Amino acid sequence: MASTTDTGIRDDAVSRWFTEHVDDATGPFRFERIAGGRSNLTYLVQGPSARWVLRRPPLGMAHSRAHDVLREAEVLDRLRNTPVPTPLIVGTCDDDAVTGAPFFVMNHLDGVVLRDPDTVTATVPVDRRPAVAAELVRALATLHAVDPRDVGWGGLADRDDYLARQLRRWSTNWAQDRVRVLDDIGRAHDRLLERLPRQGSARIVHGDFRLDNCLFAPDGTIGGILDWELTTVGDPLADLGQLLAYWAQLDDEVCALENPPTRVPGFPTRDDLVEQYLAAVRPDTVPDIDFYIAYNWWKIACIVEGVYTRMLRGAMGASDRSPESFGAQAERLAAQAWRYASRL
Repeated sequence: MASTTDTGIRDDAVSRWFTEHVDDATGPFRFERIAGGRSNLTYLVQGPSARWVLRRPPLGMAHSRAHDVLREAEVLDRLRNTPVPTPLIVGTCDDDAVTGAPFFVMNHLDGVVLRDPDTVTATVPVDRRPAVAAELVRALATLHAVDPRDVGWGGLADRDDYLARQLRRWSTNWAQDRVRVLDDIGRAHDRLLERLPRQGSARIVHGDFRLDNCLFAPDGTIGGILDWELTTVGDPLADLGQLLAYWAQLDDEVCALENPPTRVPGFPTRDDLVEQYLAAVRPDTVPDIDFYIAYNWWKIACIVEGVYTRMLRGAMGASDRSPESFGAQAERLAAQAWRYASRL
């Protein structure tokens, strides 16, 4: 089995922690990195009679605010008694001595993550793909129906500067931790800042909502929405814009993902998703969706550029892609962000 340097898991120490802190957990335990995420690292933990999922920050970034796994666990706990489908937290560890970083453990959910076209083709017949999209929109509307005050976020519920804060946060992250300058990121940021829309009622914003961050149960429903590390309270339309930016269509020349799962026949269009979402949430006025799409192209460019930087520094462990491929992808995304922002 790989060393901690390669995997981010100290097998013996984490095994002892499981035995001491997770109800009914008995060893031996096997730890396997789950492919997909490029931010916090995710592992399948297999015991003799049970399975769990463990999340920890990237290597070398144990206390980065952008990768605060204990905050992610807190978000999931807040949503435990809401209709939002989420995994259940079974334990958290703030002791770096165990495996070099904080981590949390959640229950393992059965189902499939529709991460790429091959998975979609193998598991979702063409005539079922509209239902998958409708379920995704329903889950997003369910999240946005939760009043932040009901889950202990009353202090943030009265703020109306979410987009300005997000622009400042991602721009600062990019400027302070980068290995190069992408002019399109800077230009898009400035245009977005000039065109900020007025925020409506604050709601819980997932921050990374897309098809491959949801786990679909065998009955076609979403068993759990995943990857809550960027969640806060703010403008819910930011989530819709992100879903649309990631929702690749067959004729798209630029995609937010290298191998997007929706780029196969049978899925509805982005316009269809907007129509379904607005029908579910019934806003008082029709929002300017174009701004939120442009904002999310910019944010995704910042995220991928951050992955490129971390990979160059060896903070992501083993990967099936080279740092250079992420660098080229970030350049394409930055150019796409400026194309959308320049039209606002």
